[in-house]
Amino acid sequence: AGKRACAALLTGMGKDGAAGLLAIQQAGGCTIAQDEVTSVVWGMPAAAVELNAARMVLPLESIAAALLCAATDRAGRATSRNIPHEGTL
Repeated sequence: AGKRACAALLTGMGKDGAAGLLAIQQAGGCTIAQDEVTSVVWGMPAAAVELNAARMVLPLESIAAALLCAATDRAGRATSRNIPHEGTL
C-alpha cells in the first residue's frame, strides 16, 4: 500500500469512497476520480475533488490506461510522463 497503491473512484453517491481515496493520496498513492461529464452520478467523485483527494480527474475511457501507467511506473517499468491526462486518449 502507501506509495505503491493506485485507486480510481468511479460514479456513485455518498462520500465514503472519497475518504478512502484521500487516505491513499495522503500516503503517496496514485488517485484518480471519474470526471463529471462521464459520471452518471457525480456525488462521490465530486466529494473526492472537493477534498483534493484525486491527483487526476479523468473521463471513464481514460482511467484504465492511467491506472496501468501508474502501476507500471510504481514497479519501475514506465515513467509518470506516460500517464494520460484528460483529453489525451
